[in-house]
Amino acid sequence: MTIHSKVFGGTNFEPTTLVELLRWRATNFANSRAYTYLQDGEENELLMTYADLDRRARAIGAWLQSLGAAGERALLIYPPGIEYVVAFFGCLYAGVTAVPAYPPDPTRLNRTLPRLQAIAQDAQASLALTNDSILSMIKIMRIGSKVTDSLEKMPFLKKFGSSLSSFISQRAAIVNAKDLSDLNWLSTEDIKNGYGKDWKHPEIDKDTLAFLQYTSGSTGIPRGVMLSHENLLYNLALINEGFGSRPDSEGVIWLPIYHDMGLIGGVMQPLYAGFPCALMSPVDFLQHPLRWLNAISRVRNKQIISGGPNFAYDLCARKVTPEQKEKLRLEHWKVAFSGAEPVRPETIDRFSETFKPCGFKREAFYPCYGLAEATLFVSGGYNADPPIILNIKKSELKNNCFVEALPGEDDSQ
Repeated sequence: MTIHSKVFGGTNFEPTTLVELLRWRATNFANSRAYTYLQDGEENELLMTYADLDRRARAIGAWLQSLGAAGERALLIYPPGIEYVVAFFGCLYAGVTAVPAYPPDPTRLNRTLPRLQAIAQDAQASLALTNDSILSMIKIMRIGSKVTDSLEKMPFLKKFGSSLSSFISQRAAIVNAKDLSDLNWLSTEDIKNGYGKDWKHPEIDKDTLAFLQYTSGSTGIPRGVMLSHENLLYNLALINEGFGSRPDSEGVIWLPIYHDMGLIGGVMQPLYAGFPCALMSPVDFLQHPLRWLNAISRVRNKQIISGGPNFAYDLCARKVTPEQKEKLRLEHWKVAFSGAEPVRPETIDRFSETFKPCGFKREAFYPCYGLAEATLFVSGGYNADPPIILNIKKSELKNNCFVEALPGEDDSQ
C-alpha cells in the first residue's frame, strides 16, 4: 500500500506528477467542478471544471512549448484570480518551472519591486507571465515621458486606484530594476484554446523541479525552495491524511495563491483529494471578513475545509456583528485549520464562543505548522481530535526538552 492509496485505492492510478494528476481528473471527472472563483468576494462566481482547467493548461503549455520555453523559469505575476491557477498549471504542462510571486502594487512600487527583483535574480528567471493589465503597466513604466493624459483612463489604473501622476512618479523603481526589465514579459490572457491541439506531454517525472516557492522575506531576503513533483504529491498526501478529506468535502480559501499555504493547501490539495474549492481574493476578505464566513455558509451538504492564520479568526470575532451572525450557518465547517503564525489559545476560545450560536464547533479547529522549506505541511494531528493546549516550560525548550509546566508557574507559555 502506498501513501496515495486512500485517495486512489479503488483504481490502478498512481500519480507521479501533477500533470498526470490533473489529466486523470480531467479524463475521469471532466465536468466536475474544480474551482469556483468569487470575483467580488460575494456571489459573482466564475466556475472551472477539471476539463476546463486541463484545456486551458494545454493551450498555455503548447504556446510556451512553441516559444522554446521548456526548461526555463517563469515568474507568475497576476492579480488574485483564476488566471493565476491556469498559468501555474500551464507552466507545468510546458515543462517550465513556475516561480509564483507577489504582483506589483502600482501605488508602492519603490517598496514592492525590490522583493520581486530579488526573486527574479535568485530564480534566474527568463520569462514573466502576466495578464494584459499588468503588461500594460510594465510597458508604460518603460516609455515614461511619452505617456499622455489619455492613459489615466486605462482600466488597470482605475482597478489599482492609482492616479497617473503617482504612478509615473515611481517609474524609476522599475527602470532601475534591471532584472525585471530584462525579462521576456508575456500575457497569457488571449491565448486561444486551439493551441492545445499541438500540446505534447513534457519530459518530466517525479524528480523534475515543479516550481520554486519563495519564503515571505519578512525577516530577510526571500529564499527559494526547490519543490519536485514528488515533494508536492507526498506532502499533499500528508495533508489529506491530517484533514481527513472526503468525497463530500469542499474548500473555501481566501489565502494568497502566491503563498505556499494558498497555492499548495488551497489549490493543489483540493485537486489531489478530488473535492471542489471556492477561491476569493485576500483583499476581499480583509476589506470585509464576513465574506469568508458567508462563503462557508452558502455551501450546503458538504464538509467544509477552510482556514488561515490566527489573525483571520481574531479579525472575524472582532468585526462580525450580532446581526450578521444571525444569518451564518457554520455547523458544517469540519476543518478550521490555523497556521502560518502562532496559534493562540485565546483566539481559539474567542472565535469558538463567538460563533457557537452559528453552529461552529470548537473541535473543528486544526492547529498546524508548516514552512516552505518542508514543501508546506509539517505537523497537525488528525482532524477528529480537538485542539490540544499545554503549558510548557520555556527554559527547558532551550535545552531541547519538552516539560509540561504546573498551573501558575511563571515559566510557562
